[in-house]
Amino acid sequence: MVIKDARPITVFIADDHPILRIGLKLYLESKQHIKIAGEADNGFDAVNAITRNPPDVVLMDIDMPGLSGIEAIRVVRKTLPDLKIIVLSTYSKKEYVQEAMLEGANGYVAKNTRTDELIKIIEDFAEGRECHSPYLLNLAMRWRQAEDGGSDNFEHNLTKTEIRVLKNIAQGKTNSEIAQINFVSIETIKTHVQRIFKKLGVGNRMEAVSAARDRRII
Repeated sequence: MVIKDARPITVFIADDHPILRIGLKLYLESKQHIKIAGEADNGFDAVNAITRNPPDVVLMDIDMPGLSGIEAIRVVRKTLPDLKIIVLSTYSKKEYVQEAMLEGANGYVAKNTRTDELIKIIEDFAEGRECHSPYLLNLAMRWRQAEDGGSDNFEHNLTKTEIRVLKNIAQGKTNSEIAQINFVSIETIKTHVQRIFKKLGVGNRMEAVSAARDRRII
């Protein structure tokens, strides 16, 4: 139940699809207890706006130009460790959910979630309640069990960003060049490279490219 005259829940929407972003904004604004704090269609603008004026809840898309949603979460988390961030994405594969949660997302919701259920999820996170929505994906425990058992049904669990970086490596580009191409810091690229090595079980760039080609990842 919403208390009359209570401070509204402020929500920031980061998504590069204008129709979805505008539609979601209009729906959320129709609720008296929710206020849109801002919106962005790319990761860079999202980070700048969120850190300048932190909302109660952020709805973050993963696949955005410039700075991806995953990278934006990583940057925001450095200055706003307690901010509630909910990934709202079309991707529901385990590797996407896993990376988002590891980087600091509080929850992961598919874009086909019912709007009334999304409102409930936003309310629960904003008010610090434990959320038990069937639309909320959190498979961290299953991944830990799979890793401990040493079995995996997937040929790899590289994310879309890591595959993009791997393709750049295969083209012979340096970390500095890859950072410039993807509009991120060289430290971010170094982190991606180390994760690629770990996931592919290799020790250097040449082995990574060879393994990726053998498995037809690139």
